[in-house]
Amino acid sequence: METIQKIALVFTIIGAVVWGLVGLFDFNLVNYLFKSIPIIERIIYIIVGVCGLINIGLLFYHLEDK
Repeated sequence: METIQKIALVFTIIGAVVWGLVGLFDFNLVNYLFKSIPIIERIIYIIVGVCGLINIGLLFYHLEDK
């Protein structure tokens, strides 16, 4: 499960950078890269959202050690 969480964390960080670009410069990188294929854009957003949910487990990781 550790590998899945690391992969999910990478996707979550990429998603955070994309949201940072939207907030700072009003530039949506995902839309810019895939504007001609809206279903791909939607799939990317879904993947990042699921990865964020997977990373919730990282919040409780240290509680399991005690």
